[in-house]
Amino acid sequence: MRVALIADTFPPLRTSGAVQLRDLSREFVRQGHRLTVMLPSSDLDRAWSLEERDGVEVLRLRAPRIKDIDYLRRTLGELVMPFSMLRNLQRSPFATERWDGVVWYAPSIFHGPLASALKARSGCRGYLIIRDIFPEWAVDMRLMGRGLPYLFFRAIARYQYAVADIIGVQTAGNLKYFEGWSRGVGRKAEVLQNWLGPVGHLGCSLRMDATPLAGRKVFVYAGNMGVAQGMDILLDLAERFRLREDVGFLFVGRGSDAGRLAEEAKRRGLCNVLFLDEIDPDEIPGLYAQCHVGMVALDPRHQSHNIPGKFVTYMQSGLPVLANINPGNDLVGMIRRERVGRVSEDNAVDTLYRMAEELLAEGEDGADVSGRCRGLFERLFSAETAVRQIVSALGDGAGG
Repeated sequence: MRVALIADTFPPLRTSGAVQLRDLSREFVRQGHRLTVMLPSSDLDRAWSLEERDGVEVLRLRAPRIKDIDYLRRTLGELVMPFSMLRNLQRSPFATERWDGVVWYAPSIFHGPLASALKARSGCRGYLIIRDIFPEWAVDMRLMGRGLPYLFFRAIARYQYAVADIIGVQTAGNLKYFEGWSRGVGRKAEVLQNWLGPVGHLGCSLRMDATPLAGRKVFVYAGNMGVAQGMDILLDLAERFRLREDVGFLFVGRGSDAGRLAEEAKRRGLCNVLFLDEIDPDEIPGLYAQCHVGMVALDPRHQSHNIPGKFVTYMQSGLPVLANINPGNDLVGMIRRERVGRVSEDNAVDTLYRMAEELLAEGEDGADVSGRCRGLFERLFSAETAVRQIVSALGDGAGG
């Protein structure tokens, strides 16, 4: 199958989305498909550039800057982005290419016009991969009201839904949001679990035995540290353990809250906490091999369901999880049903502290819980399963 994949994140970026899309791309090629990834780039001095990564064609198209800038400039940049990409695509060797399927990844919610143009040109179906439902989650977090900005973003999101033939959401709980959309002719919403490909073997440049956490049982958090995560409770937890010299807390990554959290840990004098910058994704397994429990945090104000990419990486590495997430999230049932850790829905540090102590006490059962974690990953979260599901959906029915 000849597939176009549209996204706004990909290596060399180290975000969880970039890693996921890298692994998905590799798996498309491994299964015998020809894939072209289309990405916006504000760094180009020409209309387009083409490179090959692991057999994947990576086409970067000049577009306005949309990363690491203020919200207004980012919104304007993302609004213009698909049209800039489409204009520069016409100047590339892919100007007249026909596709058997078009896949795009949200966030961003702004890829609809480009996806629509590619679908129309080729008469093919389109698969929208949604990892968060925006702007709804921003309203849940009280980052946005239901005024004009909300109505604007909702209109953009609904347009991209209208372009799609299939929408893949993270969990069954999110299907309800698309019930009305699914009634349209030829439309289908389905669960497309998060995924990862086989891990690399780079080892890890971070040596825990050379840090202040040497000799401790380490609770690790690796990934984005932003407002959606609600991570302050993890610092509260670390503070509860401050007198235990056998327990430490490691935070690795970046995000809008990373600096504030690090400063807060310093202000509290938490000698059992260490903040480090993000590392190469292929080093993550080597890092986790030095840790004991993986932490997940989602702000309790979320109303939608979410299975964070970091949870998948913990499962892949056999790490039990300690999670503090929004009530009713589908992840709650998964953790309890599969017995791969502990999960709190009440956003109370007392509950989280009790659960952390339970996980520490169960350390002797490490081999059993690691096996359950890895088994869950292989069953639900492999890139091979995700690609087969996408290809099957694109091949069903008539063109979009």
